[in-house]
Amino acid sequence: MSDALHFEPRPLRSRTRQVAPEWIDYNGHMNVAYCTLAIDTSLDEIFDDLGIGVALVERLRMGPMVLVNQIHYLAELLEGEPFHVELQVLDIDHKRMHTFATMIHEKKGIAAATYESLTANVDLEARKTAPYPPEAFEKIEALARAHAGLPRPKLAGASIGIRR
Repeated sequence: MSDALHFEPRPLRSRTRQVAPEWIDYNGHMNVAYCTLAIDTSLDEIFDDLGIGVALVERLRMGPMVLVNQIHYLAELLEGEPFHVELQVLDIDHKRMHTFATMIHEKKGIAAATYESLTANVDLEARKTAPYPPEAFEKIEALARAHAGLPRPKLAGASIGIRR
């Protein structure tokens, strides 16, 4: 991103993190709950960079809340292995954002998990959805325009069920 309203046509990227020892379960890999935590906190970092995270909460008492999400676990991550999260905006309106995040296993260069979500901007005093403030919406709208030409992720909108 070269300025506040210009985004490159590629997913936004979180910093690289490593799988913590306490995230490992009895199967010897990253537990599903910690996978969700790792993705969610990586998205918090990206949302903070967009101005719709903690700064918005502190300044205007509003912020993002997840309405629905779906996670696909695609590859194991083991203790100490590095990963990052990439975020693509699929759609927006004045109150909501539909996103698709991919957790990348950096050693193998593959997707370890995907996390599709619909978030809403929430007024934390009224505890109701509210339009994004104009400066935040302007930034999200610029990002959505930059992402509009990206291929739709294969797993976006996937249904759950036993394939027969």
